Amino acid sequence: MSRPTKALISKKALCHNYQVAQELAPNSNNLAVVKANAYGHGAVVVASILEALVPAFGVACIEEALELRAGGIQKPVLLLEGIFSSDEVELAANNNFWIMVDNSQQAEWVLNANISKPVKVWLKVDTGMHRLGVQPKFVNEIYLALRASDNVNNDIVLTTHFSSADEHGSGETANQMAIFDKTKASLQDCLDQADNIPCSLANSAGLLAHPKSHLDWNRIGFMLYGNSPLERENEASKRLIPVMTLKSAIISIREISAGQSVGYNQTWTASRTTKIATVAIGYGDGYPRSAKSGTPTLINGQIAPLAGRVSMDMITIDVTDITDVKLGDKVILWGPELPVNEVAKCSFTIGYEALTRMPKRTPSVLVD
Repeated sequence: MSRPTKALISKKALCHNYQVAQELAPNSNNLAVVKANAYGHGAVVVASILEALVPAFGVACIEEALELRAGGIQKPVLLLEGIFSSDEVELAANNNFWIMVDNSQQAEWVLNANISKPVKVWLKVDTGMHRLGVQPKFVNEIYLALRASDNVNNDIVLTTHFSSADEHGSGETANQMAIFDKTKASLQDCLDQADNIPCSLANSAGLLAHPKSHLDWNRIGFMLYGNSPLERENEASKRLIPVMTLKSAIISIREISAGQSVGYNQTWTASRTTKIATVAIGYGDGYPRSAKSGTPTLINGQIAPLAGRVSMDMITIDVTDITDVKLGDKVILWGPELPVNEVAKCSFTIGYEALTRMPKRTPSVLVD
């Protein structure tokens, strides 16, 4: 006996989505990004499922990496935001964490560390996102210093991050790739031409929509969980299967008359005699408070729109047009039949935020 609110996590869908990535970029190493608690899906659970399939994982910070190690995960872990203090270099070396170097200070911490084994480094280039990364004119200097250091493995990965790979028709991704190629060519001129520089460009949007960005390493996050990052779906993104099904159940049903209102502040008023069902889920369970009236939910495959404001523990939905509704009926908030992106759009946000806001209060249940 328990509250019916659950986040079902499909092992089959997760492995399927990773296989889609492999098929789209068979000549790349496809790193699985499990930051932000695996986009709300459970970092250790997701990593445990994928560990036999992936070459490495990606997280935002060393705390997330240490959580994976505590959960028994052994594969390398890339720290996507790099390190935040010099003492993290030793932790990284001892735990096989790969360090993203985004600036000269991080590079100095790596170069000056007193460590017994070298670390693997990724060097990020700012090609136009202007968020993190070394300016192209400083790449050669920092790369060569890292390469010459006994603290660093020789196979430094050169990488960047796309700002607009999700936008249909945007030319910015091509611009960034051109800047990256020019930066790499300049660096190659400083090295023996036979020296290979491993590179990484593609995030989820890049992997799905920009085949020329498929290089030695891809970093797949949002698509791994079965959701499209693209502004406009393509055939590749349509192959993805959502991993999470957020569900609950009806706990109350009532009929109200035309002119009566539902929920806090009377923001929704019935225009006809209406059957209202109350569902045991709210913003305390990760369902967005900003969801507007009319946001779809599913009961027996039929749409039941949200009616009134989202409460901390409950929502109310209009089930007037759904036959045979009864207490205990399952309600799907998002999942394979109702994409989280659709719910997010009705909530004035994006699917990324909706998923990563899943709280501990909502239990995850592994299925398949």
